[in-house]
Amino acid sequence: MSEPEPATEARRIAAEARDRQRFEEEALALADQVYRVARRLVGAREEAEDLVQETYARAFRSWRSFTPGTNMRAWLLRILTNLNVDRGRRIQRTPHSQPLEEGDYYLANKLAAAGGEEVLEQEQVVERMSQDSVVNALASIQPQFRDVVVLVDIGDFTYADAAQILDIPIGTVMSRLHRGRRALKQKLAEDTVP
Repeated sequence: MSEPEPATEARRIAAEARDRQRFEEEALALADQVYRVARRLVGAREEAEDLVQETYARAFRSWRSFTPGTNMRAWLLRILTNLNVDRGRRIQRTPHSQPLEEGDYYLANKLAAAGGEEVLEQEQVVERMSQDSVVNALASIQPQFRDVVVLVDIGDFTYADAAQILDIPIGTVMSRLHRGRRALKQKLAEDTVP
């Protein structure tokens, strides 16, 4: 078999470049529609933009697999849907983190309101609390929450160890720890700021 002539090779490269340009123009003309679907699939605008960007990056990498004359919109939306499924799986595999709530800043907010300060330094908060106030605040929360706080936060036990010691499920340990910490923060704020 002989090698292609330079003129034939040049025509093939030129035809491929035209096909690629036609593909990109047709795909980019559908960007608004792809974005609207992405916006419905995910909650935030930024996530939708990222999903569309990933969709087009994948589409442009594999443009040769698109069959001209078929439905480009359906092809792009299939890529978008597959990427969103992958994104959902990644989110499922990552540990769940809870956003901070206003109650998590209860002590700092209360101190700031009392002192009229915009920003509080950690040292200022520590100065206003004594070891006795922490012990008293801990003693005032309900026993089932206090036990978990003491074991996990003070005793440095793992959730599994605390669950075994208290003979409760790990999920209950986590729930009681969250509620116990919140009650402790609130009590410290009330005691620290008159």
